[in-house]
Amino acid sequence: MTLPDIGDPAPDFTLAGDTGPIRLADFAGRKLVLYFYPKDDTPGCTTEGKDFSALHDAFAATDTGVVGVSREPVASKAKFRAKHGLTIALGADDDGAVTEAYGVWVEKSMYGKKYMGIERTTLLINRGGRVARVWRKVKVPGHAAEVLAAAQALD
Repeated sequence: MTLPDIGDPAPDFTLAGDTGPIRLADFAGRKLVLYFYPKDDTPGCTTEGKDFSALHDAFAATDTGVVGVSREPVASKAKFRAKHGLTIALGADDDGAVTEAYGVWVEKSMYGKKYMGIERTTLLINRGGRVARVWRKVKVPGHAAEVLAAAQALD
């Protein structure tokens, strides 16, 4: 699958979360930041999770939920949250259905070796369940604040 375009309906999903199931329908009538990250408890992913968590109240003030998604199991999410004091929802895409539906499971390359993995990507979904903004190949520093500004600007 390919990444949804701006204006497309966000693909429906249900994820296992360390605090219970997470569904797109849970955010009906609200805005949602759905961010995909490669792996729990790695330096960039930890920084990203901490940055979104630090802005949790500011996102809540704009009626915006935040959900981080990777392919590690629920137990990994719980450990990741506890270790770093994360306050955002974390979804486990064990079977890869959501990362595939959102087009973020891609071929990557490191040191000339090709492999499949999650491309760090963030989507801002509007109150009507449509994609309002997409950030691909995200660079972590300053990203959460940029997404917050976009959420604040979106009615």
